[in-house]
Amino acid sequence: MKKITLLTGSAALMAALSAPAFAQTEIAAGADATGISGINDRIIDVEDAVQDDFDRDNDDARFGNPDRREGLFGSLALTYAGSTGNDESQDFSLAGRVSNNAGPWQQSVGMLLEFGEDEEGDKDKEEVSVIYDGAYYFNDRFYAFVLGRFSIDGLANGDQLGIDDDADVAEDLGDFARDGFIGVGPGYRVINTEQTAWRVQAGIGYRYTQTGAQKSGFDLVDPDGDGVFVREEVTDSSDSGVGYIVSSRLYHRFNDMVFITNDTDYLSSEDSDDVITNQFGVNFQMSDQLATRVSYTTEYQENRPIRTDNTLGVSVVYGF
Repeated sequence: MKKITLLTGSAALMAALSAPAFAQTEIAAGADATGISGINDRIIDVEDAVQDDFDRDNDDARFGNPDRREGLFGSLALTYAGSTGNDESQDFSLAGRVSNNAGPWQQSVGMLLEFGEDEEGDKDKEEVSVIYDGAYYFNDRFYAFVLGRFSIDGLANGDQLGIDDDADVAEDLGDFARDGFIGVGPGYRVINTEQTAWRVQAGIGYRYTQTGAQKSGFDLVDPDGDGVFVREEVTDSSDSGVGYIVSSRLYHRFNDMVFITNDTDYLSSEDSDDVITNQFGVNFQMSDQLATRVSYTTEYQENRPIRTDNTLGVSVVYGF
């Protein structure tokens, strides 16, 4: 199920890419041919994903201006995989980030390009995104932020690919082909203790959106709910206007073993669909070796055929 990319709080977008690390494709002689390398790569992917979940909840900007690397720095990463033979597929990704930190002023620009073709040779991903995040910390409680994002989804249109049916095309038409927002505003830490931290921020800016239907000039609708779709002309080519974003980040530690987080974002504008996300997480540090995180994420977009997506996530780390 397709997800909608959301503008989260300033801390979420400012995480820098880690320093590049390169390793051999096999962990031992013969590992490639026996399939060990492939499984080892997947093990690393799972470990990284779980660690990201915990790091996101730990949020190094929770209590104030985080102690970050000073000056100008950045990184660039590219990956490509193409296969032939029993199936033919291609996947290409390019990601980069440039950051500059100078005392209370921190800013970052990031980009992401993702293109892919499935084994049938049909495109299954064609996305380009650019983000900007800036923050100026006046003190531990009060700060100002700038957030910007522009995303393009090349598959959000009325083109039918492979075995796509009308329902698949209708879902693509309901997604954003283009979605951009730039906004500024203040942020304030209402509560800022070691046990509880709660910060809120609100901004005003400009939002531009174009759905797949607006891009293609038509929509597919199921008026009777019986799976029979009919074509409906769409006259508006895009939506733009004043946009608003409100965010909340709540952290509370009950004891040395349990803490909860609740992250909420609301993005609204005059003509474009409202978008709301909320993620509630419970973290358990059972021992020095065992930690568990359970999260429940809700993503809402106004006027989609199915407006709300819900995701339950469970992450466990055990070391010995």
